[in-house]
Amino acid sequence: MTATAPTEVRSSPPGTGRGDSAALAGFGYRQELHRSMGRYASFAAGFSFISVLTTVFQFFAFGFSFGGTAFFWTWPAVLIGQLLVAACFAELAARYPLSGAIYQWSTRLSTPAFGWFAGWIMVIGQVVVVAAAALALQVVLPAVWSGFQLLGGDPAPTTATGAGNAALLAVVLLALTTTVNLLDNRIMSAVNRVGVTAEIIGAVLIVVLLFTHAERGPGITLHTGGQGGTVGALLVGSFTAAYVLIGFDSAGEMSEETHSPRRTAPRTILLALASAGVLGGLLVLGGVLAAPSLVDGRLATEGLSYVLTSSLDPGVGKLLLADVAVAVAVATLAIQTAGSRMLFSMARDGVLPCSVRLAKVSPRTGMPAAPALLVGAGAAALGLLNLASPDAFLAIGTTCIAMLYLAYAMVTGPMLLRRLRGLPLAADADADADGTVRDEAGDPLFSLGRFGLPVNALAFLYGVGMTINLAWPRAAVYDPAGGHWYFQWFTVLFLLVTVGIGALYRLLRARRVGAAAEPVMTEIQ
Repeated sequence: MTATAPTEVRSSPPGTGRGDSAALAGFGYRQELHRSMGRYASFAAGFSFISVLTTVFQFFAFGFSFGGTAFFWTWPAVLIGQLLVAACFAELAARYPLSGAIYQWSTRLSTPAFGWFAGWIMVIGQVVVVAAAALALQVVLPAVWSGFQLLGGDPAPTTATGAGNAALLAVVLLALTTTVNLLDNRIMSAVNRVGVTAEIIGAVLIVVLLFTHAERGPGITLHTGGQGGTVGALLVGSFTAAYVLIGFDSAGEMSEETHSPRRTAPRTILLALASAGVLGGLLVLGGVLAAPSLVDGRLATEGLSYVLTSSLDPGVGKLLLADVAVAVAVATLAIQTAGSRMLFSMARDGVLPCSVRLAKVSPRTGMPAAPALLVGAGAAALGLLNLASPDAFLAIGTTCIAMLYLAYAMVTGPMLLRRLRGLPLAADADADADGTVRDEAGDPLFSLGRFGLPVNALAFLYGVGMTINLAWPRAAVYDPAGGHWYFQWFTVLFLLVTVGIGALYRLLRARRVGAAAEPVMTEIQ
């Protein structure tokens, strides 16, 4: 199938009776995914990808080991930066309510080639994020019950036995999430909603218990106590917040499965990030204040699991950790679903290998099966790298963050250029006489108004800066033991290989299309 330029959005004036499916047809697409998600399900899609319990428990020890107690202040800094990005995405979600959000937005704001690379980088990054999320089970399950340490030995993810066990648990979890992704859209959404509800309740309980068991005051956060100088330590400490506060765009990713997406998605994108940001920040602060010790080394290796099991009643601590394990499973499911939708969106435009198979949606389940299987298998293969070395965990985790930040910048960048050129974000033939475009409820689409340009500019600069920060090959971070240069340069190399493979595919595809067209031209002449 030959890809054609996507048609521009056509909004529906209030009172015309055009449904969401008819509005989707304005982009040249048929309604194939089942549209069954409401506002809470849309919120859950973004919140579960962020999954504060999964990611804070996974990366707290790393942030503290480098930034000391002051790494808490990197949290609000990253949250503000990501809110700028989310505000830009909310504008786009209202104008382009389509699956494969990053790919679709970047393509329509720039060129098909640039948008393709944004989607390609994003989907590869999502596969890596799925692997990293699944590996997080190792942080909590052995602390709940030693029997989950199937390989025996030290369960810490930084050890050989812990890393190997993490890979095994990840493969089991990915088999389960892939199965759910094949069942039915409504089942997947229900599992997601229940899981997010349990995560929010658990996170609130943990925050309350941590603050009621505080061992010290908040003034302790003014001391770094980490590795290296203050600025360098905090730049690395920011990895924790950077890893947690991603994936809010998933609310837009599920637009074709959401009722009234122009109205719903912008709100849930911002709400998912804001609520996760507040809860996550309180978790980090509470962990620092309630830790039995800041100097015995356990907080820098075991993180929040150590705080819960040491500061609280053992039974309560393990019960809360079990809730964290549920959050890990739901996060893995949500991220795998988002990656599947990205693959589906690109494939139906005919711009991927095996596009026909990847774009096929089951009429019964409303789910694209092949993308779910591909994302699950790819994540499992990456997770098994943990068997090779404990350092693979950090390399995989940081790589996926950097790739998503780069993909985000490939949306905010073209968006900024359109603003600077005075071009609209979308061409809307159904706008009112004064140029106002309205959502399904008849209200004007979400817009930043006169704040659009400064917010967009800051969002782009922040995204580029954080991408460089994450990808910078620091030996102390990625190869602390020495002798593994490929881990030190893993993120940079992975990005280069990803872009290189994408460029090679596009070159070969262009030659194949050109060769197929040549006999036709000869015959015409």
